[in-house]
Amino acid sequence: VKMKRLCICEICNCGRHRCAHGPTALYRRSSRACVVSEYAEKYPAYEICQPTRSPKPTYEHQGNRGKMDGTTTFRSDYVPYEVSQRPRKPEVEYQPNPGEIDLATTYKQDFNPYELLPVPPPRPKEQPRASSAKLDTVPTYKEDFRQWEIHKRELPKADMAYRPPSAKFGNTTTFQDDFIPRGLVVRESFKPPNIAKLSDTPFEGVTSNQLFYVPHAMEVRFVRAPEEYKPSSQPFLELTTHRRDYQGLPGQQTKSCKPDRAVVSSGAPFQSSTEFRDRFQQWPVSLPRPHKAVGYASPTADMDLSTTTQTTYVKHNVHPFVSVKPFSKPTRAAAPFQGNTTMKEDFKAWETRRRDVIRKPEEIRRARGKMEDLTTFKAHFIQHPPQSNVSYKPLAAPLRKDAPMEDGTMYRREFTPKKISVCPASFTTPPGFIFVDTDECGHRFFHKVASQEKMAADSNMQAPKAVAVMS
Repeated sequence: VKMKRLCICEICNCGRHRCAHGPTALYRRSSRACVVSEYAEKYPAYEICQPTRSPKPTYEHQGNRGKMDGTTTFRSDYVPYEVSQRPRKPEVEYQPNPGEIDLATTYKQDFNPYELLPVPPPRPKEQPRASSAKLDTVPTYKEDFRQWEIHKRELPKADMAYRPPSAKFGNTTTFQDDFIPRGLVVRESFKPPNIAKLSDTPFEGVTSNQLFYVPHAMEVRFVRAPEEYKPSSQPFLELTTHRRDYQGLPGQQTKSCKPDRAVVSSGAPFQSSTEFRDRFQQWPVSLPRPHKAVGYASPTADMDLSTTTQTTYVKHNVHPFVSVKPFSKPTRAAAPFQGNTTMKEDFKAWETRRRDVIRKPEEIRRARGKMEDLTTFKAHFIQHPPQSNVSYKPLAAPLRKDAPMEDGTMYRREFTPKKISVCPASFTTPPGFIFVDTDECGHRFFHKVASQEKMAADSNMQAPKAVAVMS
């Protein structure tokens, strides 16, 4: 009997282990399906659909049809010219200036050197004082802070031996053990009904202003008579305060510090010779030769208007793309259309009316008489004796009890240990399997072994790479 081979992707039961994919094999085809991809399982291939044919012409290599002409536009149109060498400029020999250079500067003339003395240091010399006493190297931290004896705390968790489940996915989660499904509970709405409250009493058109308003007699407004304009008898003087008070200080007129402009003229004739005219002489330069343009010669043969597409392109008969999707047929019912909807049946229009203005009763009565200069604070304020605040802060006293501390916690009382399941694909060699081979895509295949071979494989089993723990 041929044993069925299984991949790591099929052996894994936690969904975290996959085979390491190698490079794609381009020139090999295998009948084995890829276990990692779900596309091939969920989307099977259809034999009706065929790929569309490309209208692009096939590329055919064309061999050498003739010898290539090496003449270019530059070679055919370029005409070489005779280039003459440019005459060089005659070099003039260097002649030093006669006389000696005066190296005296203003600094050497005005600066008087003086002797510099070393500056004595302001800090006195250090006199080391050696002591014969022995240095105490014990710090304050070691004397005052003694190390406590800390005992290792024992774990309160009980030692549970691991037992793998017999059935596949046999472990239950904490949510499945503790959660009890309950039925749907209809929630009670506390929202008040949206019904307008109508009053039976007739509306009284009397307002507080009409009841308590007392009209008072208005006094006659005092109108002040305008004063008549009386012109001044004194004549108008065109003298301002600035002109009257600030007459200016007596002084002389400022003199210009600009020197007088004297015309500098000379009767000697102007020398037209310059340094540029004396040293830089003109040398003869040959004129450039004009380029003779070659006349255009029209071709004698007729122009070939055929293009590469017309000569090479071959027309193919391409069939239009046919859709595999079936056409949707409209369904028509013989019964008449009912215009009633859930919105029209359940949500009826309410009769709405305009809401009356809600007015609160007045708490303060308005005075009818004359104002007596009495405020609300003076009339209603009652002075009470001040009371000191009582502090509710507890006393800073240490809470000590002689009774032993209760070390029982909710975790210890309610904790239920669960079995830990280990994914077989986390081992280098899964227990109960023997490695067979590896295909071109990178999948590692194993097959199950018998009971005797399984016991020998478990004894030589290596530690797992990663352990998947289920909560």
